[in-house]
Amino acid sequence: MYLAVDIGGTKTLIALFSRRGRVVRRYKFKTAWKKEKFIQDLVSALKNFLHYKIISVTVAIPGIVQKNCSVRLGNRDWGEFTLLPELTELFDCPIYFENDASLAAIYESYGIPGKTVFLTFSTGIGGGIAENGKLLPSSADFEPGHWEYKYNGKRKEWEDIAAASALGKFYHVDNATDLRGKEVMIDIVKRMEPGINDIIQKYNPNTIILGGPLGKIFKLYVKYLPKFNKIKYRRSKRPLESVIYGCYLFSKNHK
Repeated sequence: MYLAVDIGGTKTLIALFSRRGRVVRRYKFKTAWKKEKFIQDLVSALKNFLHYKIISVTVAIPGIVQKNCSVRLGNRDWGEFTLLPELTELFDCPIYFENDASLAAIYESYGIPGKTVFLTFSTGIGGGIAENGKLLPSSADFEPGHWEYKYNGKRKEWEDIAAASALGKFYHVDNATDLRGKEVMIDIVKRMEPGINDIIQKYNPNTIILGGPLGKIFKLYVKYLPKFNKIKYRRSKRPLESVIYGCYLFSKNHK
């Protein structure tokens, strides 16, 4: 079996996959704000899976991974640290660390021909670039959420304009998936457009896949997205679970 760990800004999800990709068990807990508490919670949660025969563990990191060991979370001010000692003490199998958006891109681009850009609009905006199901080198430093644009007279990062969290705050809703109405959808696209235009000009993709909470309401705004020849927009297959399924594919392909 394969173990997937998705460290998110608000929650951490652990999923146990069968060899054929079926989720056998899930465990979710709140991602603590203090590093020591988070590591303690993670170790405690992982102990629930010790009696399974684990082939490998893949950990999705919302930030930078160096040498499959050192990590830096983009949603926590914890500096550079490692989880490898804690995990190797628990599991006698290969352990992988990879950027969460890159893992989601692996899963979402699987089976889609040509170059694909995957974007997740969630707490921030992340993404990955793949071609024929494999990550491209350009995906390593692909951080579109931090690109800056002028919006309402001020320079802001794209994720502060168009992320699901930014929209939820602006429209005073707990979940961006609850947003409705033509004017709201047009506004969502207006916020997405600068980054999408730059992605198309810089990477020339065949397909753009939109995930995260905004991926769940894709059908409500897709007709307002900017039109370009030979570019297809797609809703993500699993808007809120692309990462853990990407963990599974990553583990399976690294035997």
